[in-house]
Amino acid sequence: MAAQVTPPAGRTDRLPPYSEEAERGALGCLLLDAARVLDLCRQQQVSAAAFYLRHHQELFDAIEAMVNDNRPVDLLTVGDRLRDLGQLESLGGPAYLEQLVDSSPTSAHAEYYIGLVHQKYLLRLMIDQARATVEMCYAAEEDAGQILNKAEQAVFELSTLRRQKTAPWADLVQDGMAKIAHIIDSGKSITGLATGFADVDRLTLGLQPGELVILAARPSMGKTALALNIAENIALAREGRHPVAVFSVEMSAEQLVRRMICSRARVSAHKLSRGYVSKEQHGSLVQAADVLRKAPIFIDDSGGLEVLELRSRARRLKRKYDVELIIVDYLQLLHYPERAREGRQLETAAISSALKAMAKELNVPVLCLSQLSRAPEQRDKTSGVPRLSDLRDSGAIEQDADVVFLLRRPRMYADDPDHDDERLAVLDLAKQRNGPTGEIRLNFEADCTLFEDRVEAPAGGGEA
Repeated sequence: MAAQVTPPAGRTDRLPPYSEEAERGALGCLLLDAARVLDLCRQQQVSAAAFYLRHHQELFDAIEAMVNDNRPVDLLTVGDRLRDLGQLESLGGPAYLEQLVDSSPTSAHAEYYIGLVHQKYLLRLMIDQARATVEMCYAAEEDAGQILNKAEQAVFELSTLRRQKTAPWADLVQDGMAKIAHIIDSGKSITGLATGFADVDRLTLGLQPGELVILAARPSMGKTALALNIAENIALAREGRHPVAVFSVEMSAEQLVRRMICSRARVSAHKLSRGYVSKEQHGSLVQAADVLRKAPIFIDDSGGLEVLELRSRARRLKRKYDVELIIVDYLQLLHYPERAREGRQLETAAISSALKAMAKELNVPVLCLSQLSRAPEQRDKTSGVPRLSDLRDSGAIEQDADVVFLLRRPRMYADDPDHDDERLAVLDLAKQRNGPTGEIRLNFEADCTLFEDRVEAPAGGGEA
């Protein structure tokens, strides 16, 4: 006979969600066609823990071990295995194994049984997590914000256990051709979000959904300014506005907004802070604010942000405003407490991986700013030309990123060949997983923190 189910302590009126029939059906199918059905279990992330009844967990473990050892699986061999482990009698003896097979005359319905087992398992996990959250609330050993963050993180981790189907190859090819046909019919060369910088869009075809884009530079090179210019260009694009979320760990929302207004009005932020603004410039500031007021830009300037909390907030912004671009300023100021004890390099690697996972989950490009190490100056004190290996704290950033831009301003280095060009900024597209690399030359108006396309004159002439 099967073991009796004991209700959990504290409640006698109901049991956690489970389906004994589904568990018996799945195990019966395993006994009939172990290799195929075990593959289905792995696809749906069903392990022994997904079974509620203890003797069903033991049976699943035994069958899985036999398949892994390339041993035949049938009533006799499984019975012998359980007998050797001392588990056969607690299961109900050979008769119980026969009942499982009799209740599942074919393995054709295995996927249905396995799916039901997995659903009940998720429900039990959610109940456990809800119970743990209630206990944390009553204990009140942490503030409400920390408890909420832990609860959201736990729910997110549960969401990764949901089954993810692998699309049939033919469907993937058909979808790919549909997108190609759309590009051809529309006559557009940009397949992602246009940044507003012609050469950047020419090389990247725009910022692509699901990609992690790193914009790295040494301090004071203008990476925040460039990111804000891109945010503005995308949010106010002529062909249609695209909502943008900006997570600024370094600067306040007030500072960022002032920068954007001054940049659009082409007014020096430094002069503005000292009150040196003409009537004409004041009019330009008012007009710039008028335009920016209509831009779908959402700024979160929470300091000391944990990457999982950032991911949670990004999900809410995506759900509420359907944001199409996420900007993070900047990576080295984020935290991952669970990995902090392992050292900064491993913590940074975990942060980078989480940002890439966020881009894929929300299917939007994530533009993340990053610091570079001092290596460019130490390697070449004259030009400070950065390399991918200069990404600070972890090589995992380069590995996780789909696109890496390295920004420098020759004006900052005395012996750089282009040192005399005060406006020149060089944006090196050092890595692009799905496209070419190359250098892009932009103009940078330092007073108003504005980047613009640079039109090079023909040989022998000056800049146009």
